[in-house]
Amino acid sequence: MENSILNSVKAYLGLTPEYDPFDQQLLMCINTALNAMTQLGIGPKTGFTIRDDTATWDEFLGSDVRMEAVKLDVCIRVRLLFDPPANGTLTETLEAQKNEIEWRLNSDINFPED
Repeated sequence: MENSILNSVKAYLGLTPEYDPFDQQLLMCINTALNAMTQLGIGPKTGFTIRDDTATWDEFLGSDVRMEAVKLDVCIRVRLLFDPPANGTLTETLEAQKNEIEWRLNSDINFPED
C-alpha cells in the first residue's frame, strides 16, 4: 500500500495521485478522519494534520502493525464524507465495516499484548 496518506486514500477512491482537483476537499475529509482516530487513542496524542501528499502512514501510526486497519478505516470515513454511495445498502455495509474496525482497534488499544 502507498505510504502517503493522501495518495493511498485517492487510490481507494479510484483516483490517481496526479489527479488533484479535489485535493483540498480530500484533505479536509482525511483530517476529520484522523481526528476521529486521535479521539480513539490512535496516532500522536497531540493530533495529526496532513497538508499534502508528503504525510505518511508511518508518521501517523508508527511501527505498530496492529494499527494497519486504521488505513482502511480512514479510507471508509473519507468515502462516506467525500463520495457517499447512492445505494443505502452499500452505505450500511461501509458503516458496519467502519464500526467493526473501530471496535477491533479499540480492543487492541485497551488490551495490548505483553
